[in-house]
Amino acid sequence: MLKIIIPTAMLVPTALLLNKALLFQTMTAYSMLLALTSLTLLNHPLNLKMYKLSPYLSTDTTSSPLIILSCWLLPLMMLASQNHLTHEPLSRKRTFLMTVSTLQTTLIMAFATPELVMFYIMFETTLIPTLIMITRWGNQTERLNAGLYFLFYTLASSLPLLVTLLYMNNKYLNMSMEIMLLNQTELTMKTTPLLWSACLLAFMVKLPLYGLHLWLPKAHVEAPIAGSMVLAAILLKLGGYGLIRVSPMIAPNPPALMLPIIILALWGIIMTSSICLRQTDLKALIAYSSVSHMGLVASAILIQTPWSLTGAMVLMIAHGLTSSALFTLANTNYERMHTRTLLLMRGLQIALPLMSTWWLLTNLTNMALPPTINLMGELLIISALFNWSTPTIILTGTGTLITATYSLYMFLMTQRGTLPTQLRQLAPTHTREHLIMTLHLLPLILLTLKPSLISSSFT
Repeated sequence: MLKIIIPTAMLVPTALLLNKALLFQTMTAYSMLLALTSLTLLNHPLNLKMYKLSPYLSTDTTSSPLIILSCWLLPLMMLASQNHLTHEPLSRKRTFLMTVSTLQTTLIMAFATPELVMFYIMFETTLIPTLIMITRWGNQTERLNAGLYFLFYTLASSLPLLVTLLYMNNKYLNMSMEIMLLNQTELTMKTTPLLWSACLLAFMVKLPLYGLHLWLPKAHVEAPIAGSMVLAAILLKLGGYGLIRVSPMIAPNPPALMLPIIILALWGIIMTSSICLRQTDLKALIAYSSVSHMGLVASAILIQTPWSLTGAMVLMIAHGLTSSALFTLANTNYERMHTRTLLLMRGLQIALPLMSTWWLLTNLTNMALPPTINLMGELLIISALFNWSTPTIILTGTGTLITATYSLYMFLMTQRGTLPTQLRQLAPTHTREHLIMTLHLLPLILLTLKPSLISSSFT
C-alpha cells in the first residue's frame, strides 16, 4: 500500500519543483504509472477478508476497487484540465497540480485505513483541496456560494459522527473496523435510533441522499472540470464506502428510521430523474443524474443483503467512470461554445462526428444498456430490493425508465438538429480528448468481461 501512497504524496513537491516545459507531461506520466501500479491490488489470491499491509493501512475486496478508481482518475483529471489552465500563470498551474495530488493522497488514505477515527480525519481532509478547487478555479462568481454550501452541508452532518466515534472510542477503547465487527453483539444491544442516525447522517449527505443533495448540483455547476470529475467519481463514493463499513457495526437497523430513509431514497430516484428532464444546464443535468443513481446505492446498502451490497459496489465503480466521462464530454462542449445551455448547443454531430460517438457510448452506458457493468449493478440492486419488498419494483422500474429517457434526451439535444449559425467555426477535437474518453470507457468494457474483480466482496 505504501508503494502507492508515498509516490502519490511525492507528487506534491514534484509539482512545485519540475521544469515548466515538462510540468504537465511528467505529472501525467507519473500519475498514470501509479494508476497502473495500483492495479496489483486487484490480485486477491486467497480472497481473505482484510490484507494487513502495515500497522495503519490495509485493503480488502471492498476498498481495493475504490483505491484503483481514485488512482485511475488522477491522470485523467490532469489531462482534462490542460486547456482550462493554458492561460494561467505558472505558479497557479503548480498550485492546481499540488491541490489535485493532495486530494488524491487523502482519498487513498481514507479508503485504505482500518481505523474509524483515521477514516473520519481523512474523510474531512478531502474537503480542503476540493473546496480550493471549486472556489479558486470555478467558472463563475457563484462559486463562493457553492463552496459554502459544500462546506457547511458536510461539516454540519459530520459533527454527530465525530461525537459518536469519540463516545464509542471511550466505551470500547478501540476503533478498529475489524474488532468493532467482532464486538457487534455488544454494540448491537446498545444501538439506539439516535446513535444509528448520528453514525450514518454524514455518509448520507456525502452520497447524497435525496433531500440532503442541494449542495451537489451547485458544487458541480461551479466546479472546474477536474473538480466535477473527482466529485462525481470519488467523493460521492466516500459516502457509500462509509455506509458499507459502518452499517454492519450498528446492525440491526432501527425500522422506524431505516424504512423512511429507503422510501426517501427510492422516491428521490424518480424525483431527480424527472428534474433531469426539465434541466437547461448540461452539468446540472449530469449532477442530478448522479443523485438518482446514488439513491439506488443508498437503499441497497441499508437493506444489508449480499446481493444488494454487491450491486451497490458494482454500481458505485460503474457510475464513477460513467459520470466522469459525461462531465468530460460536457467540458469539451463548453470549451468550444462557452455555454452549458442545452438549447444553444444543438447539431454537434455535424461538426464533431467522432465526439458524437463518444456521447452515444457514454449515454448508453449511463442508461445501463446490456451488457454493461452498470446493468449488472442495477439488476442486482433491483432484484435484492424486490426480494426485500415487492412494491419497490414500481419505484425502481419507473426510475430506470426515466433514466433511459433523460439519457436519450441529453444525447439528442446536444448532437442532433441544425448547427447554430454562430458556431460555424468550431475548433476540431484533440487527440487528448479522445484519449481521456478511451481511458474512461476501456475499464468499463474490461469490467464487463470480468465483473468478479469488483463484485467478490460480499458473495
